[in-house]
This record gives sequence, structure tokens and C-alpha cells, in this order.
Amino acid sequence: GEARVSGVNFAFIKATEGGDLKDINFDTHWQGAGQAAVKRGAYHFYYFCRPPAEQARWFIKNVPRERGAMPPVLDLEWTNSNTCPRRPPPAEVKREASVFMDIVGRYYGQRPIIYTTVDFYRENQLGDLRAEFWLRSVADHPRMTYPGQNWTFWQYTGTGIVPGIEGNVDLNAFAGSSADWTRWLSAR
Repeated sequence: GEARVSGVNFAFIKATEGGDLKDINFDTHWQGAGQAAVKRGAYHFYYFCRPPAEQARWFIKNVPRERGAMPPVLDLEWTNSNTCPRRPPPAEVKREASVFMDIVGRYYGQRPIIYTTVDFYRENQLGDLRAEFWLRSVADHPRMTYPGQNWTFWQYTGTGIVPGIEGNVDLNAFAGSSADWTRWLSAR
């Protein structure tokens, strides 16, 4: 509620990782955002050690299919996990992402957005993918860090402060005016 009053009008909520991890706070955060009338979407943190179809099924099992929700998000970055040190080549990264996005997109009726970081985007030539992007760029504007890439959301800091939320928060901007935002939402 407090966050909504302070101007927060959308939230991407971490739902799942890999093929068997669910964020313990997902249900609470999902319901809280809904009650506060904050537009919400759920994201999946991808592991390159599990088949994409298995991860898609896990996400679908844990995230409600709701009218008016924002598109699901596929978070693509290298894991710093001992359990999954695998770093496949760019062609495989893009193939796995496409499989996940196709399955999840069919189920929710909207193609997932890709969240990624500068290094991961460059190393894997993600600009080749047919997708909307949510880009992390804390040092500079995305037009500098992702030249030529269109984006819908920009994560501009990982150390924001939001009333009603404890600790540091990632803050994001939508690419457009409030009229563009209304149009974008109505097309979901």
C-alpha cells in the first residue's frame, strides 16, 4: 500500500528458479501487489543445467494465469551457483530461451519479456531474439550500454529506497509516457 502511494505502479516479482526452486515470498508478494492495485508480473531465473521445457512447466505450476497480469519474464544471466556452473554457447542459450518462451507464452497468452545484464546480452548476442527486453543498466542509459536495442523496461539501480519495503530495492522505468504505459497495459 505505502509503495503504491509513493508512485510505484508496477512490480516484477521473483517466482521460480531452475526446475525446483520457488521463491518463499512469491505468493505473499503476488497477493500484496494485487491488493495494492500494482500491476504485476512474475519472473523466472533461468538455470542452464535444466531442460527449458522442465523450467517452463515449473514456472507454470507456480504462477497463476490471471487476466490483466503483465507478461511473464525470463531472467537470463549466468548463475554464480556451484550447482550450475554451465555456460553454453550463444546459439544454445538462444535456443533454450526460445523453447522456454514458446511454452510459457502459449500458456499465459503473452510472450515473455527477457530480463538481462549488459555482459550476458553482449556475450550471447541476445539482440537476435524476437522479444521485448527489460535491461539492467546501472552505470549509463541503455542507449549507451545496449546500442540499437529497443527496450520496454530499464532497471536503473539496485539500491533504491521505496516506502513500505525494507532494504534496497531494484528500481525500474518504463520506456514511454503515462499514455504509452496505459496503451502497453491495455494490449496485454
